[in-house]
Amino acid sequence: MPDTRTTIVVGVTGGIAAYKTCELVRALVRDGFRVKVVMTEAATRFVSPLTFRTLSAEPVAVSLWADEPDAKVHHVSLAEEADVMVIAPCTANVIAKIAHGRTDDMLTATVLATEAPLIVAPAMNVHMWRKDVTQRNVAALKARGAVIVEPGRGELACGDVGEGRLAPVEEIAEAVRTAATRSRDLVGKHVLVTAGGTHEPIDPVRFIGNHSSGKTGFAIAEEAARRGARVFLVTGPTHLPDPFGCEVVRVQTALQMRAAVLARADACDLIVMSAAVADFRPAAAASEKIKKADAPGAISLERNPDILAELGSRGGKAVLVGFAAETSDVEANAKTKLEAKGCDMIVANDVSDPELGFGTEDNRVLLVSRDGVERLGMMPKKQIAREILNRAAALLGSERAR
Repeated sequence: MPDTRTTIVVGVTGGIAAYKTCELVRALVRDGFRVKVVMTEAATRFVSPLTFRTLSAEPVAVSLWADEPDAKVHHVSLAEEADVMVIAPCTANVIAKIAHGRTDDMLTATVLATEAPLIVAPAMNVHMWRKDVTQRNVAALKARGAVIVEPGRGELACGDVGEGRLAPVEEIAEAVRTAATRSRDLVGKHVLVTAGGTHEPIDPVRFIGNHSSGKTGFAIAEEAARRGARVFLVTGPTHLPDPFGCEVVRVQTALQMRAAVLARADACDLIVMSAAVADFRPAAAASEKIKKADAPGAISLERNPDILAELGSRGGKAVLVGFAAETSDVEANAKTKLEAKGCDMIVANDVSDPELGFGTEDNRVLLVSRDGVERLGMMPKKQIAREILNRAAALLGSERAR
């Protein structure tokens, strides 16, 4: 009979703090998780694989070249089994390797192959931790959605004092518990996400559009899929590849987006309208390219339908999340939009800052709901997606007054 418990894959690298991972494995087993350990060769110099096998009651993986009892490729099967993957301790060397996609051992190959949430608990000398290159590598992992359990400060094994100590075992275990809960909190739910901008044609080669890249919407869709939801992503034109685990519908215009959204909305438990839909479209698009000499002095426009307001006015079971890209009075405009559009939450940001917003990797947003305003500091868009879905999942689990 297959084991239906949540599976945590614990990676162990070659640092003195590896002995503390024994207690982490014990804590996770006590919590009822199935724990599978994968070690680097260097880690086995500090703790024996037999120790982890005894604590986890599961085989321990070390070598890419070990003979396995079945035909599966071991690092791939481990990656697929993982509901959450945690590396504790994680040395500067392994942080650098996974930040750059290197896969020269069982652990790094498993990290690259897995689609599970990744938690990294660094441990190293204070000077190694503070180096610019290490901080850039850590930032790269954060940008990809990894959770970093920051090292503590104190006396290190080498005698230096400063940051670099492995975080307390209970802190790492709590990060794993949170990720494990989050990884299942949308199972059985249907989620609809819109992303990108729309292109409203003037003629076959010209259009009215905006600067939306679609990055936030794609990050939200992928995060929802990783948390177990069936996800419909309706996206305007973008260069982004289809996100993991989503059913993608690509459209061009606001009218096409409206049709795709309304066809799926009634079946959904959560709708996140992050697309930057054009407010207006040309009243008539030319069937052939307009020559420069024949260009009109003005283009007659007509208003596009307000898809978000239409969904809000329909009511229904779905939690409705809207977006507000503002250049001034961000909070006030978001509060007004929350009521006017019938939303449960508005995600608002100031797009007048060229370092944030459209096309960037990071952003700073406000989450506005009937419970108040929450300000998120600047963070990668993948992390923003996680925070948005944390709040949306809480709304799904509560009684909402629409």
